[in-house]
Amino acid sequence: MAPTGRAALLAALGSLPVGIWEPSWTGVLAVNAPLALACACDFALAAPVRRLGLTRSGDTSARLGQTADVTLTVTNPSNRPLRARLRDAWPPSSWQPGTEVTASRHRLTVPPGERRRVTTRLRPTRRGDRQADRVTIRSYGPLGLFTRQGSHRIPWTVRVLPPFTSRKHLPSKLARLRELDGRTSVLTRGEGTEFDSLREYVPGDDTRSIDWRATARQSAVAVRTWRPERDRHILLVLDTGRTSAGRVGDAPRLDASMDAALLLAALASRAGDRVDLLAYDRRVRALVQGRAAGDVLPSLVNAMATLEPELIETDARTLTATALRTAPRRSLIVLLTSLDAAPVEEGLLPVLPQLTQRHTVLVASVADPHIARMAKARGNTEAVYEAASAAQAQAERHRTAEQLRRHGVTVVDSIPENLAPELADAYLALKAAGRL
Repeated sequence: MAPTGRAALLAALGSLPVGIWEPSWTGVLAVNAPLALACACDFALAAPVRRLGLTRSGDTSARLGQTADVTLTVTNPSNRPLRARLRDAWPPSSWQPGTEVTASRHRLTVPPGERRRVTTRLRPTRRGDRQADRVTIRSYGPLGLFTRQGSHRIPWTVRVLPPFTSRKHLPSKLARLRELDGRTSVLTRGEGTEFDSLREYVPGDDTRSIDWRATARQSAVAVRTWRPERDRHILLVLDTGRTSAGRVGDAPRLDASMDAALLLAALASRAGDRVDLLAYDRRVRALVQGRAAGDVLPSLVNAMATLEPELIETDARTLTATALRTAPRRSLIVLLTSLDAAPVEEGLLPVLPQLTQRHTVLVASVADPHIARMAKARGNTEAVYEAASAAQAQAERHRTAEQLRRHGVTVVDSIPENLAPELADAYLALKAAGRL
């Protein structure tokens, strides 16, 4: 309980004439005694806070950058009306900076025996689980002189999912996939692809695709058509070690890697391939296996929501062993990691033959666009030194990528905005070449 600003103002205004005309304890008592009695009556008439019933409902998940509405139902079981101010407390990252005060505070009036709802709109700025803190209610009497105050803990969790900004590229990649699959154009032919059907020969077809046995059974020349392989296994491996914590722009590298992995997973599941996820540094941080095509994307998004970079060095040897256990049959292993020279040369390269011997390996890495801008900078001495440093960093990165390519690894190295579509293009190229 506590007096309000109105009570303090009335006490100050009442004390002024006493101090001017009759400065004595009797005068002070004559002014403040009625005020104290009014405060006591106001406190007695305020609705009790501890007896209130509170329940939550509303959204349990939202994509990063979107809003989530959580509704709080307040039930007043007393015989006095509730006039209150309410604060619904959440972690600071649940709102955009500077909007917490207006978003978390509410005024409400609940008649005796009734209930009212207030809605708190969250707009999280980080991925992960946001858990509600306590609900603080300040109940006012009819005169607004004294208040009752109390807090309630009403658990609720809102999971903030990755934004999947690369979804905009999915229609164009699906169109390319349909071309490969023969739905909008002539079916492709190539070594390692799956036989689809026979059709009549047309000028320009490769004579090597003629099926002579089928031709002998009919009057027209028959040609074999092929389609890209289906039901292949793809393992997405997210490196959550210290290199994934490096920030590129406003977000860590891990976020760009997750966005690229989601686009590839959506594309591969539409292509009829099976997609699994492994997030690893020195232990398994997330594992998604055996999901049906319709459940792959929701499962991946949910698993990625709580992933955070760990400030430890990734153990490449145990990562490789875990990937081999997760993918016992021939698969496409997509490793989303850094192309920094030291981690690759000391960690990945010594164990890479274990992966390439059994699987097709694709390494995707997030490049920093600021390095490219530095390499082009000129105009003063400082800019020239920065350009030289950036050029050296780029050369080391290219050399590391070439080392991986010499081991038969496909490498995609691009800035965050382009990584997802380029990774999808690399997958389609492997599929068209029959290398999956």
